[in-house]
Amino acid sequence: MPRYEYRCRACGDTFEMNRPMAEASAPASCPSGHDDTVKLLSTVAVTGRGGPAAAPAAGGGGGCCGGGCGC
Repeated sequence: MPRYEYRCRACGDTFEMNRPMAEASAPASCPSGHDDTVKLLSTVAVTGRGGPAAAPAAGGGGGCCGGGCGC
């Protein structure tokens, strides 16, 4: 279930709520009971186990078609 971050305009508190995506735009009250809140834009960081990067295929430099045209 996604976690959304909100800020209360009345008291300035920032809080998070877990709710279904279908309720993402529904109003949220702050823990102090104020209804004047705004949903914040959150950033997501995805990390993984680091390892050696795969070597590109021979002759495949990317380009406009993934290296097939030799550009």
